[in-house]
Amino acid sequence: MSRIRIATLEEIEEGKTIKFSFTRGERLVEGFVGRFKGKLFAYENTCRHIPISLDYGDNRFFTNQGDALMCQTHGAVYEPDTGLCTRGPCAGASLFPLEVVEEDGVLWFEED
Repeated sequence: MSRIRIATLEEIEEGKTIKFSFTRGERLVEGFVGRFKGKLFAYENTCRHIPISLDYGDNRFFTNQGDALMCQTHGAVYEPDTGLCTRGPCAGASLFPLEVVEEDGVLWFEED
């Protein structure tokens, strides 16, 4: 098991996200962490409609209004705090949550 440093807590500003990569089995997987209404969230960067990344590689996950996460390809809309898809082709499905650990002001992800 290895630890991946994601960012300091200060680097994760309200309405912003930071991406990171980790290995699951033989596969490289991308995740992202963000802050919404003061609380941190972390999800796998995979749309539940079709297994593609939510962003176009530009680290833009929030809608223009900043109140939801959105898949830029098909417009699926997800609640930031729960990962639940509320609108779009995968309504009712949820993003895959990732567990991050805060230690001395730094966020870490522990690979299997």
